[in-house]
Parts: sequence; structure tokens; C-alpha cells
Amino acid sequence: MHALFEEAGKFQAGRILSEAESSAQIELDSGKRVKVKAANILLKFEKPSPAELLAKARELAAAIELDLAWEFAPEDEFGFADLARDYFSESASLTEQAAALLALHEAPHYFRRAGKGRFKKAPAEILQQALAAIEKKKQIAAQITAWADELAAGTCPQPIRDQLYRILFKPDKNAPEYKAVVEASRATHKAPLDLLQAAGAIDSAYQFHWKRFLFENFPKGTGFPPLTAPQPPQDLPLANVQAYSIDDSATTEIDDALSVQGLGSGTVTLGIHIAAPGLAIDPGSAIDHVGRARLSTVYMPGYKITMLPDEVVQIYTLDEGRANPAVSLYVTINEETLEITGTETRLERVPVAVNLRHDRLDHIVTEEWLGDASLTVEGTPQELLDRRAELSFLYRLARQLKAQREVVRGKPETFNRPDYTFRLEGNGGAEPNGSETVSITTRKRGAPLDLIVAEAAIVANSTWGQLLADHNVPGIYRSQYSLAPGVKVRMGTKAQPHAGIGVKCYAWSTSPLRRYVDLVNQWQIIACARHGKTAALAAPFKPKDADLFSIISSFDAAYSAYNGYQAGMERFWTLKYLEQNQITEIEATVIKDNGAGNMLVRADTLPLVISVLGAQNLPRGARALVRLGEIDEITLDIHGTVLQRLDDPDDAGDDGDVTEDEDDDDSVAGPIAIAVDVNENDAADAPQGKPKSANTEDNQAP
Repeated sequence: MHALFEEAGKFQAGRILSEAESSAQIELDSGKRVKVKAANILLKFEKPSPAELLAKARELAAAIELDLAWEFAPEDEFGFADLARDYFSESASLTEQAAALLALHEAPHYFRRAGKGRFKKAPAEILQQALAAIEKKKQIAAQITAWADELAAGTCPQPIRDQLYRILFKPDKNAPEYKAVVEASRATHKAPLDLLQAAGAIDSAYQFHWKRFLFENFPKGTGFPPLTAPQPPQDLPLANVQAYSIDDSATTEIDDALSVQGLGSGTVTLGIHIAAPGLAIDPGSAIDHVGRARLSTVYMPGYKITMLPDEVVQIYTLDEGRANPAVSLYVTINEETLEITGTETRLERVPVAVNLRHDRLDHIVTEEWLGDASLTVEGTPQELLDRRAELSFLYRLARQLKAQREVVRGKPETFNRPDYTFRLEGNGGAEPNGSETVSITTRKRGAPLDLIVAEAAIVANSTWGQLLADHNVPGIYRSQYSLAPGVKVRMGTKAQPHAGIGVKCYAWSTSPLRRYVDLVNQWQIIACARHGKTAALAAPFKPKDADLFSIISSFDAAYSAYNGYQAGMERFWTLKYLEQNQITEIEATVIKDNGAGNMLVRADTLPLVISVLGAQNLPRGARALVRLGEIDEITLDIHGTVLQRLDDPDDAGDDGDVTEDEDDDDSVAGPIAIAVDVNENDAADAPQGKPKSANTEDNQAP
């Protein structure tokens, strides 16, 4: 005797070995013996064999017209044998009964299961919806196949082109566009990105990087909503100073300026003046929501996306010839010993006499020019000559401050490599298209003007950070408990030491026009300046304020993304520079093993780190001539081969201590990390705030 039974949703048949009241031992054709509950046995038969019965039943089930079977089926619950008799004949054979069972089981949209071997037909309305869904699924499957065929043939369908960045980086894995790319990738044995490139989905490498960045960070575009720019308060006192800023020529968000009073008197007062949008922008206002959404200005060669609308920036930027609102830190200094003897914070309007541009003045303002008043340089502008004595004092002070910090750090700050400035010819500040001619120039890090501004900013950020702590007002701090390898800079709400800079605490406060955490800290500093000991009650953010932790988390993520994009675009334009100048060989220095059998080298005169072959036996610090390979502007990848060693092996050595700024230096670009997985089953503190060449405390330390 044989039996057809259901087990775990599958139908099997075999020979009954023994049978009890509630179960039976059945041997399958494979020889496996199973214990089957009596309720799961649906048919018993002598002939044909189990395998023959199932084979014929499956063949016959495929021929059953489900629409007709549904019409024949009774309205009430029924068994499979009942349907077989209604559909085939009153004397339906064993095979026909088994075929009816299989057909009913495999058509849940027509028939719902009501028990073992028992069913109930679906209501007509539900059936029509199910059939429509099945038809739609078939059409989608056909569309996926058609798109996959087009991709494999080298053409990109428009729907896939429209969804390119979502497919590659944030895919809906149930979307037909995604499935078509996966299907075509499998069929052609090409990586998804290579497949899409070959199909013409990417028209421009530059636009690919730009649109990817916008997709991930500015999905609604970079425009600002209609906003009314808040006007500054009118009752601020006018400072009795003539301040000046020091920035790159491309800087429009001028948020810091300096002034010096009392030279020659024995007591000098240094004024560090910071643009004060916090005096008019209220936490929770429409402008604040914009700033909090963006969190920072995004910089890239030839272009930027500002944190605040231009109409707001223009009101508060410290342009020359105006007296704009500022939060000023006045630092009293012993002129002879350079000891800081006192500080005071004021809210005021600060007259700015001139905006100095270091890229036009660095060749004049050298250590020699500042140290020798008789030294002249042709073409020195009068506004610079008028401030020569002040700049000389500030440079002397900056070197003293740096030396004091280095004592705390336990080792000197070493900046072995220059800053690189990118200029796009003919761009005019408009959004680049990737075809511009790029020039790359260098600027020595720690140049006098750079050092002056950086040290002044460190004084302000550390002093104001301590001011907040003294008044029990929370702020957003950057801290680093040690210079040990792997110890990174962290952001938090408590005043803690920053070992990398060598200060007791450090709160970014000097760039409120371009960095949201600085604006937050400025609100808190303003509360301290206005309310003194009761500042904790008046400050917008209270201790353990959840909003502060949320801002830190969001800022870290956004700042990292913006930094990554800036670094990527600088690498893109560096590769363009190689192409445009037909550079096929570079001189480079070995920096480390990349762990993949290749070595990493850093170009001596370009901001470029690449992986090379042939340098395995060269020590760190060795110099070599490298032949460049093919450039991939999509992955930003380029490899090289060492042609010869350039230095004397006996003289080669380490290329200097790895400083904290080097941890985030030019990385080696590899294949872009995309989210298309063709192997899956088909189922559901580096400087960024200003360009790297700009004067900012970021260039001195994280």
C-alpha cells in the first residue's frame, strides 16, 4: 500500500511500512523512512508507483485551467477530491485527484487553504486584484529583462539613468531598475559600475562625483528657502580700534579680524574680533534651521556651498570699510615678556580698516621682513606698511604662543609639507563642469601670516572655552587626551584638555559664519558676556541638553562627509592637472606599506598619494622616480611603478614624525564603494572649514 501525504508544505509519496491509529511509517523512493501523522495522509493507493503518480499528477495539474476550476468549485469549503469530480468527471481517477490537489495548493490566489486537503475559493473581487498583481509582476519581470538586455548591449535605459545614484549608493533592492543592473551585471560578468560606464550612464566624471555628493548630502538641492535676513542690533557700542582681517582672496565669509593697541607703552592689547551672527539669529529661528541642516560650509576647488544664505553672510562678514557686530576678545599682553596678563570679552561694532589677502602678501610678509624694519620689498602696499610694526609684534607673540603650546604637547608641531591651492581658470566662482584648466600652487605651512591668525584663533577658542566652563555654561568642545597613536580628537560638551594643540580646553568659536558648532558656542559666549554669573540661566543650551548631543552627532557626520568630498575633489583636480600637463612621471617619497603587497608614495610637489609597484624593498622616507599608470576619474584611482631610486641609500631615513594633521591626509582612492551586490539572493580633524590654504586654526591642529 502506498500513500500521498503532505509534510512541511510539500507533497510526497511512498510505501506504507506500518500503520497505527494516529500515524504511519512510510518509506520514500530514496529509502528514507519517515513518520507521518494520519491527518497528513491524503490518499492511499496500490497502483501506480509513488513516483509515477506524482509525475503524472504534476503534468496533469499544469494543464488545469484555474479560471474554469474556480467556476466549478463550490462556494462552501470543499476537498480536493470534490473539485476533481467536478472538473474531470464523477469518477475522477487517482491521478486526477492528485492533480487537483497540486493545482489547488499552487494557486493560493484562486483557492485559500482551509485545512489538510481542504480549500475555499477566493472571493471574485480578491481574485481580480490578485490576478492584476500577478500580471503586473510579469510585466515588471519582462521590463527588468528588457533593461538588462539593453545594459548588456551597451545602452543605458533612461529610467536607470534617472536612478543611477540611488541604484549605486542607496538602492531599493526591490526596485526593477536595481534588479535590471544586477541581472545585467551577472549576465555580462562585469562589475555594476563598469557595466554602467560602458552603457553610457555616466556622461562626466566630475558630474558623477558632484551629483553623488548632492544625492547623499543635499537631496533637495543647494538653494535656500525664502528667508528674511535678521538685522544686527543697533545699540552696540563702537570699538575704538582699526581692525584688519587676513584671509585668502577667495574668502567671502570673513569671520575673524585682529587689532593691536598700545605698542611701545609696555602693555599691548590684542583684539580678536569674531563676526557675530549670533547677536541676531535666534536658536530655533528659520535661519537657525537652515544652518543646523547644513552644519558647515562645503569647500571644494573652485566652488563652495555656504552654510548660511549670502544675504545673511553679507550683513555679518567683516568687510573692510564697515563697522559690523562682533564678539571681541581683548587680550592684555606684557610687551616685553609677551605674558598674557588678562582677557575681556565685549559685544560691539568693530571698524574693519582693510581685508589683507595672504596669497598676495606672503612673498612680502616674511620672517626677514618682519624682523628688519629697514628691509624693503618692491610693490608693498601702503595698508601693509601701516601695520608692519603690529604684524611684527603679532608674529613674535605667535611664535611665543606656539613654543608654549609645544612644551605642553611634549613635542614640536611639525608641518613638513606645504598647503596646496587649487585655481580653476575661467570658472569665475560658478559651479565647475570638470573641463576647466586647473593650476596648483604651494604655500608653506606656518608662514608668518598663517601663524599669526592660527595662534590668535587658538587663544580665542581656548579662552572662550574656559569662560564657558567657569560660568557653568555648556559648550561644544574638541578634546584629545593623548598624542598616543590612534587617539583621535573627539567632540563633547565638557571642557577637557586637547593634547594635540596643547591647551586646557578648546571650543571652536571663531568661524560662526561657516561652522554651526561655532555659532552654537557663540550663543553661549554671548550669554556669558551679557549675564556674567547668571549666564547659565540665560544661555540657550543648558547642561546635559539633548540638543547639544544631537548637534555634535549630526555635525560629526556632516563634517566628515564634507571633508571627504573636498579631499576627493582635490584628488580629482590633481589627476586633471596630470592629464592637462601631460605628466607621466613624478618624484615621490615612500611613506608606508598599504598591506596589499604595494607601497604608498607621496608626490614631492603635488597633493597626491598613490600605490606603486617596485618599492617593496625601499624604506620609509626613500625617494623614487615613479612612472604613472592609467587614470580613472570615476574611482579617482591611479597606480605607479618605481623606475629608480633617487636618493642615496646611506642617507635615506624617515621623512619626519607623523603629525596629527597627517592622519587625515590625502588618502589613496580605490574602487568606489557601491551598494549593488550581484552575489546576493534576489530578496527584499583635518582642515575643512576654509580651503586648506586659508589661515585658520585648523591648519595648526585638529
